[in-house]
Amino acid sequence: MARLDDALYLGAAREDITPKVGCALYGYRPDWFSDSLNDPLEAIAFYFKQGDTCALMITASLCLIKTSLYERIEKMITERFGIPAENIMIHATHTHSGPNVAGTVGWGDVDTEYVEGIMIPALMKVVEKAVADQTAVTMGIARGESLVGINRRQIDVNNRVILGQNPWGSFDPRMTVLSFKGTDGKIKANLIHYGAHGTASGMNKEISRDWMGVMTDKLTRITGGITAFFNGPEGDVGPRLTNGLTVGYKCAADAMELGAVAAQDAVRIFRDMGGYANAALSVSRKDIQIPLSPRPDKQTLEEKFGVYKNETVNINAAKGEYYRRIMGSYEAGYEDKPYRTLPQTVIRLGDVAFVSFPYELFSEIGMRIAQESKIPYVLSLSNTNGSEGYFVTEDQICRGGYEIEMFKTGYIQPYADNADWGVVTETLKHLSEVQSQL
Repeated sequence: MARLDDALYLGAAREDITPKVGCALYGYRPDWFSDSLNDPLEAIAFYFKQGDTCALMITASLCLIKTSLYERIEKMITERFGIPAENIMIHATHTHSGPNVAGTVGWGDVDTEYVEGIMIPALMKVVEKAVADQTAVTMGIARGESLVGINRRQIDVNNRVILGQNPWGSFDPRMTVLSFKGTDGKIKANLIHYGAHGTASGMNKEISRDWMGVMTDKLTRITGGITAFFNGPEGDVGPRLTNGLTVGYKCAADAMELGAVAAQDAVRIFRDMGGYANAALSVSRKDIQIPLSPRPDKQTLEEKFGVYKNETVNINAAKGEYYRRIMGSYEAGYEDKPYRTLPQTVIRLGDVAFVSFPYELFSEIGMRIAQESKIPYVLSLSNTNGSEGYFVTEDQICRGGYEIEMFKTGYIQPYADNADWGVVTETLKHLSEVQSQL
C-alpha cells in the first residue's frame, strides 16, 4: 500500500466501442438484432497510481462480459502494460441494448467479430491512453438519494413474482459520486455508483447505453471531466419507469426520459461535494468461499431434462443445458464439493472501497456489507471481473421467480440457500484485512 503523503495520480480516458448496426443485441433473446444507433457505446478507463501501487478500473457499456473473455483481456492488459492482474477491475454497465459478449445458452453466442475487431482493440487503446494521461489529483466524495431505481420483483394477484415494480421490496436509493480534481483546479474525472438494471429501453432494436448514458453525459458537460458509471447491486432492481414497469416499451425514449431524471440527481449530488483531499490507494485480491448444495439426483435430472431439452430461448433453454450438464457430471465422476472459490478484488481510495462481484447481486447483499464494514463507503460492483449470473438472498428463494431460477441453475452444484450469508461474511473478512493495512 502507498503512503498517504504520496500524491495520487489518475489517468482517465474514453474510447468508442459501438458495434455495427445489425449486431445481435444481448439481454432478451438470441434472435434480436439492432436496426439503428441511438447513442454510442463507450469504454472508460481510470488508471490510479500512488508510489509503487497502481490500479486499473475499466467500465464498458455492455450487458455482461463472459468470464473467460474477461480473463483473456485481463491477461492481455498485464502483458502489455505491466499492471498486475490482481489490480484490475473490468466492469459492464449492464445495458441491454448492446452487443453479445457474454455467450449464454438461451441468449445467443458471443459476437466474435465485434470482440476481436472492435471491443478488444478499443480496450487496449483506452488503457494505453489512461496510463499515458497520469496527473496528480485530489478526490471528493458526495452521496445522496435517487429514485431512478426500484425493486423489480413485483408480486401479482396470484402470488407470482413478475418483472414489474415492487415499492416495498429491497432497494438501495443511495447514489455516490466521486470527483477527481487536478492541481490546476479543474475537474479531471467523475465516477457515479448506483444500482439498477439497464432495461429502460426494453427489447428495442436501437444500440444504446440506456438511462445511465444520459446521466454520465450530463455530468461530463457540467464539470468538464470524463464521467464513468459503475453499476452496484442491481439483481433485483430495475429502472423506475413511468409505464409502471422496469422494462421499457421497445424504444430508447423511455431510457432517455429516465436518464434525464438520473442526470438531475447526479448533478445535484455533485454540487453537494465538500472538499477535495489526497486519498491513500491500496489493492487486495483474495479468494472467498461460497457454500454449495448437493446436485439433484439422477432421476430428478432425467425428468427435468425431458421437460426442457427442446427449449431454445432464454431461461428455459438455460435450464435444459443445465440439466444436461449435471447428468454429464455424474458420468464424468464429478464429486460434490462443500464450497466454490471465487477471486475477489478490492480497490481502496481513502474512505472508499470498491468490491468486485461477477454477479448480478441482490441489493440487500450490498447494503449488508456496507452497513457492517468499518470503511465509510463500500461500493459493491455487480458484473465485474466476469459474468456468473444472479446472486440472490435467502429470503427470496421461497418466492421463486426469474432470478431465483437462474441462481439455482448456474453451476453443476447449485449454491446453498444461505449463500448470501457466506458472501457477506467472506467479503467482510476481506474488507477487514484491507482496513487493518492502514
